[in-house]
Amino acid sequence: MKLNVNGTVHEVDAPEDMPLLWVLRDVLGMTGTKFGCGMAQCGACTVHLDGQATRSCVLPVSSVGSRMVTTIEGLSPDGTHPVQKAWAEVDVVQCGYCQPGQIMSAAALLAHHPNPTDAEIDLALAGNICRCGAYQRIREAVRAAATQRRADR
Repeated sequence: MKLNVNGTVHEVDAPEDMPLLWVLRDVLGMTGTKFGCGMAQCGACTVHLDGQATRSCVLPVSSVGSRMVTTIEGLSPDGTHPVQKAWAEVDVVQCGYCQPGQIMSAAALLAHHPNPTDAEIDLALAGNICRCGAYQRIREAVRAAATQRRADR
């Protein structure tokens, strides 16, 4: 089958029921997307599917079809996406394991809601678990990224 990942069409030889996460990591070698729980409960495996935050650990690759998949590697080739920059400026990361999923959820939120309230940020990222408890810095980074996006426009 063919998958459009980060703007490149890849010919993929994988079982139809293989989760997209494993196709990305094991077949295509894109290891930025993380395995956490395997039940779509922790958010570590979040990617964008046509711009929507999607849990890739439970999504069979056959259901992707021609939709565009964006991984953390494709969000910004040089790390200059406003969310990635805000993450660094606010110094969000502790262990870092959940951060690709957190960043992808935040980027999807800001793409649809450029000026989210704290409640909207909390709701959009509620499915992303951070064992280090960096939630306050995550919210601060999302607010900073929203401010930067507005300034850039």
